[in-house]
Amino acid sequence: MAGKPERERMDGDRLELDGFIPYRLSVMQQEVSRTIATAYAERHGLMRHDWRVMAALGDDQPLSANEVCQRTNMDKVQVSRAIARLKRKGLVSQHRDPQDRRRSSLHLTGRGEGIYRDIVPAARAREAELLSALSATELKQLDKLIDKLYRRARDLNAGRV
Repeated sequence: MAGKPERERMDGDRLELDGFIPYRLSVMQQEVSRTIATAYAERHGLMRHDWRVMAALGDDQPLSANEVCQRTNMDKVQVSRAIARLKRKGLVSQHRDPQDRRRSSLHLTGRGEGIYRDIVPAARAREAELLSALSATELKQLDKLIDKLYRRARDLNAGRV
């Protein structure tokens, strides 16, 4: 998806989606997610939200459902549904905190760990294929720009700007 020159994007009261950065980022994110999804959807029957929960737990567990929401930027409904699917498949277990019955912790089961270990190399390989379109300099620039835009969006959402 190629962006339009700045002068064409700023057409008064019209919103040219192909030149609107938030739209372009969203479309790109969906496309990138689809490229990674091949690493887990066909082999393991996982949905995108399922994998995000598993990836969060594979990175750091145990986590509460709220912590998964924070780490993945998914809403509570998406996380709850993914957890339910993963529990039905025997990939995630949930344990109530004996001191606080309202809190529970999530863990990958042995089977979930195995699938996670199977997916990670495939996801990393797909990421490498995607990023091969960029030079080392461009990759560093992209990383800095993503961080900068993320911080700005977070600050705007928190009312700090």
